[in-house]
Parts: sequence; C-alpha cells; structure tokens
Amino acid sequence: MGGDVLGLDRVSELCARLGNPQDRLPPVFHVAGTNGKGSTIAFLRAALEAGGSKVHVFTSPHLVRFNERIRLAGKLIDDDALATLLEEVIDAADGMKVSFFEATTAAAFLAFSRTPADACLVEVGLGGRLDATNIVSPVVTGIAALGMDHMHFLGDNLAAIAGEKAGIAKPGVPMVTMRHPAEVDATIVAHATETATPLVRKGCDWWVEENGDGLRYRDRKGELDLPSPALPGRHQAANLGLATAMLRHQDAVSAYDIAAGARAARWPARMQRLKDGPLTQGIDAPIILDGAHNPEAASALAQSIDGPIVLLAGILKNRDYPAMFEAFRGKVTRFAGLPVPGHDDHDTKDLCAAANEILGLPGSYPTGRVEQALDWLRDKPPAPGETVLVMGSLYLAGEILWLNEELPD
Repeated sequence: MGGDVLGLDRVSELCARLGNPQDRLPPVFHVAGTNGKGSTIAFLRAALEAGGSKVHVFTSPHLVRFNERIRLAGKLIDDDALATLLEEVIDAADGMKVSFFEATTAAAFLAFSRTPADACLVEVGLGGRLDATNIVSPVVTGIAALGMDHMHFLGDNLAAIAGEKAGIAKPGVPMVTMRHPAEVDATIVAHATETATPLVRKGCDWWVEENGDGLRYRDRKGELDLPSPALPGRHQAANLGLATAMLRHQDAVSAYDIAAGARAARWPARMQRLKDGPLTQGIDAPIILDGAHNPEAASALAQSIDGPIVLLAGILKNRDYPAMFEAFRGKVTRFAGLPVPGHDDHDTKDLCAAANEILGLPGSYPTGRVEQALDWLRDKPPAPGETVLVMGSLYLAGEILWLNEELPD
C-alpha cells in the first residue's frame, strides 16, 4: 500500500481496473466538511430509511470494527463479504501503490455497485477536491461546518480549507452549504460560479431555527415543522437543516421522511451517553463520549453541556489541545489526561499541565491507561450535577466503546 497522498489518479485507475463501479451507484449524496458531516449523513440515512428507501453508506474512520465504514442497503457489511471484496481490490491493485483509504473507497464502491439500493451516502475522507471519494457523480452535495483541521494538507486558513471542501462541486449539481464568514463564503461562491454549480446557502436559500419544542425549517419551497433532533447537542439543528436542504434540493430520490428521520437518527461517539458497562460500572453520573478533535468541535461540545464537567481527554499529536481546552474555561472541575492507544498522541502530563493553566485547576491526573481514569472516578465520584465528558479523538472513542462493550451497529 502507498502513503496517504491526496489525488484522484490512483483511485481512478484502481476503479477502472475493477470496471468503474463508481459509475453504477444508486443516486449519490456526497458530504464534505470539517465537523458534522457524519451527523449530516446520519440524518440523511434516517430520513431516507424512514421513507422506505434502502440506503448504502460509506463513512470514515471506523470506531471499533472496519465493517462500520461500509453499510449495504441498511446493514453493516459482514466479514465474509468484506474479505472477498478486499481480496478483489488488492488483486486489482497489483503493481500500484494505492493508499489504505483508496483501497477502502474502491471496495465500498464495488460493494455498492453490486447490491440494489435507492440511495448512496458518501462521506468525504479528507478535504474534498482531491479526496478519493470525489470520483462519484452525485445528485446533490453538501458542505457541513468548517474549521481548522488537517492544515498540512488543506491550507492554513479557513478560506483555503473551504476551497478544498468546495472541490466536490459538480456542474449543474446543487451544493448545499452552511452559513460562513464573508471571506469563506466568497471562496465557495467563486468556486461554484467557476464550475456552474447551483449553490443553496444557509441564511440565503434555507433557514432552520428553534420553534417551541422543535425546529422550523424553511426554503423557497415552503416550511417544515420538525422535532428536535435525536442526536444531542445544540449544533445538531444545523446538521439536520443541512440534511433537509440536501433532500429537498435533489429530484432523484423522493422516498424520505425528514421528521421521522430527525427522531430516529443515531451516530456513535457524538455526545453519546455511555451505558453501564465493564468500563463505566459503578460511576453514578452521566458519562458522555464525543470524538471532538479540533477547536471548533470542542466549542460546539462545550456549549451543548449544561452544568459542571469532569473532563477526560486524549488528543493526537497533530491537534491544538490548548485551543480545545479554551472552549471549556469556567466549566471544568477536574481533568484527567488519557492516552490514545496505538496512536501518536500528546503526553498525558502535558495535557494535564495545560488543563491546570487554562482551566484553573489545582491538579490534574495524567493516566497511563484509559481504565485508570474510570477507576479514579470510582474512587472520587463526581459531585451531584456533574457530567463526565470523554473527548479528544475518534480513535479514543473507539477504544472506550470497545472497553465498555458498546459496538456500533
């Protein structure tokens, strides 16, 4: 396998050797973004399935099992089918230096091309313009919330990152976007103009706002009263709005129920309340798990949790952990630093030193194993009204779910 070098040449050649499965997919909904793209896909899937549609889904990364990346007509791909597909892809890649993600993408497209379904939801892996998924021909595209992430690949400012995300635009195919700062919006508009892409922008072409106990969505086609989304967090209203706008601005798939989908959507490790399991047993406080791993995601998370927080965090080396901690000023009572097993992560002592300084804590706990932090909570239980929050990496989230025997399905 080759390294993670962005570009479409290798995946295009690999798929050509496999008979170009990307050209034989059900109608494709293609979603990019820094934060919220997975949640948007969860709302899309739930709405489509609630309307009776069969749906393929390709997402990344997986949390516990590789199978999570490929959902065939509503069900995670089984081990035997996955092994056969990967063997076929590896054989086709003979003599090539394809990346792990390129091989995975090709396998997903091959599976999707062979199994009947009504829609195909594809999440961009990294960026957009040069991401391996960008060889599809979608019926609608969407760009979720943007933030500073993967700057070594995508650029060191938000406008540059937006330009890479907007690279999923296709001539004549509606592209639905969130509300963005002026310079970011200008970049997206310029790209859409250059590619003859119809833009559907939040705040210009669609709106979503709180309305009593639910939400009100509106666009030029009319208004919808929607229930509050099942996925917790104040930021999920915008993700539900994005999914709604994508559904309403394409004509290829008509079998969907947005309200039912809002109530039914699930997406693991996004403000997921952990069950009483082997890892969490005996801790009498809500324990929330979230894969937030950049400052924008941390800010959205901090704004979505009321009351004092006991924060447990493990963060990869390429992440700006001081900026992530800034989002929690005045909200955290205790902190423990966690390792991210099997990955290049920040030393837990460094995390604790930063937490002490930024969050004004008298002393934090640098652990060597995830389990130690939960033992610490059992020894020194959270106070009434405190919420335990575990965050910092999707890889960490996967480890937590594995240890607590909560496998995504």
